[in-house]
Amino acid sequence: MHGKVLFCATVDYHFKAFHLPVLKWFKQCGWEVHVAASGELDLPLADLKFNLPISRSPFHSRNWKAYKQLRSIIRQQDYDLIHCHTPMGGVLARLAAREARKAGTKVIYTAHGFHFCKGAPLQNWLLYYPIEKLLARLTDCLITINNEDFSLAVSRRFNAGRIAHIHGVGVDTDRFQPVSLSEKLRLREDSPYSPDDQLLFCAAEFNRNKNQRVLIEAIARLKDEMPQVKLLLAGEGPMLNECRRLTAELGVAERIHFLGYRADIDKLLPMCDAAVSGSLREGLPVNVMEAMACGLPVVAARNRGHLELIIDQRNGYIANPHDAVDFSARIRLLCESAELRRRMGSESLKLVQKYNLNQVLDELCNIYKLYMGQPKLERMEWSVQ
Repeated sequence: MHGKVLFCATVDYHFKAFHLPVLKWFKQCGWEVHVAASGELDLPLADLKFNLPISRSPFHSRNWKAYKQLRSIIRQQDYDLIHCHTPMGGVLARLAAREARKAGTKVIYTAHGFHFCKGAPLQNWLLYYPIEKLLARLTDCLITINNEDFSLAVSRRFNAGRIAHIHGVGVDTDRFQPVSLSEKLRLREDSPYSPDDQLLFCAAEFNRNKNQRVLIEAIARLKDEMPQVKLLLAGEGPMLNECRRLTAELGVAERIHFLGYRADIDKLLPMCDAAVSGSLREGLPVNVMEAMACGLPVVAARNRGHLELIIDQRNGYIANPHDAVDFSARIRLLCESAELRRRMGSESLKLVQKYNLNQVLDELCNIYKLYMGQPKLERMEWSVQ
């Protein structure tokens, strides 16, 4: 059956970064693909793209304008299926699609990590929990990407038509893969780094949640005893300048390299020795999966997404996100032993296989097939193990 699908998110980069294989799959099925989000990126797989004034802040007045535009688009286009992502994209699309659902449009929402979770601030529970639970009633299928969110949605009786769990958005293990020692040395020859450097890598937007500060403070604690350790920080964001100032204050400007936005992460990761992440909150982090696919051990902050990917002392270490001493101690253990890094990196490779892009795409497309021309079915929950 041919049909028409709308994908909605807060920003269009979300689709370029995570969902192009899904858009391609719908095109191969003969479906017309539309995208609605904020931004002017060219998405060649989209037959039609709408630039909406969506703001990440739930209180911004632009969201009212975006909602009215989105409601008008849905009325005009008569979609068979709508799949929404990100908190605000999910809120606006599900509200705007209320009338369409009564006419048979199916609405799917992927929660890429609920903002309310174990250890989250009380204000997150007071704001986001009631919104997500209420909007579940306007959702034919709620997709979660980690076990904690899946269990929470089921136990708290989120009244979606279905509640499903898949293994994130997938990682391309053909693009991200380990290299031989000789190739690692060759990659370093083409870089500013020497064979003796111990390279730690982190790719993330510079914001408070990503918490690069704890990584910088951890490196500062190692600067005298382990001068070969260097931290590579890829990304941009509002906290970038603050992090630059912190490195200068702590005297580690030569140990910490700010790489800016990089499109060659697949070339940078294989020449590194380990990956690190200080994030306070994650759904199921792609940057960690990419590092694991390159055979790297990971030192990461304790949160639900990291705990799903990292088994402490097996393929890395889990550290306190607010404790630079804890982070530095675990980084030291990895940097002191090449054999430990090799063993943990090998475990990363084994553990990442179930997050392979092709497998995750199969999981997601099996869900889509339930709604492509099918009438509404009985409510159920299931988890892909």
